[in-house]
Amino acid sequence: QVQFVESGGGLVQPGGSLRLSCVSSGFSFSSYPMRWYRQAPGKERELVAHITTIGGITNYGDSVKGRFTISRDNAKSTVYLQMNSLKPEDTGVYYCMRYSAYITDNWGQGTQVTVSS
Repeated sequence: QVQFVESGGGLVQPGGSLRLSCVSSGFSFSSYPMRWYRQAPGKERELVAHITTIGGITNYGDSVKGRFTISRDNAKSTVYLQMNSLKPEDTGVYYCMRYSAYITDNWGQGTQVTVSS
C-alpha cells in the first residue's frame, strides 16, 4: 500500500522558516520523481516543487522560487521542503506525492503550515 506521511508544519511568523518532511512507503521511492503541493483555504491544490529521481533537477512554482528548496534522501524514502522567508500567502496544507503519468495515488493527511504574526 502506497503511503505518504508529511510532517514538520506549524505556526511561524512572516519571514520565518520551516522544514517539511515526507516519508513514503509501498513503492520504489528512488524510481519516481517527487512533488510537494499545497492547498490554501478555499483554493485549489497547487504544485509547489518537483524533484527528479536522484535530485539532479528541481523546479518550483513562481510564487516560491528563491525561497523554497526541495531535496530528497532515497536511502530514507524521504523528500524534504525547506521553506524560508515565509509569507502569509504560504499558509495552507502541504502534501507530497510521487510523480507518474500513469498512476494515481491517494493523498496523505498533509501537514498544516500557518504563517501569521
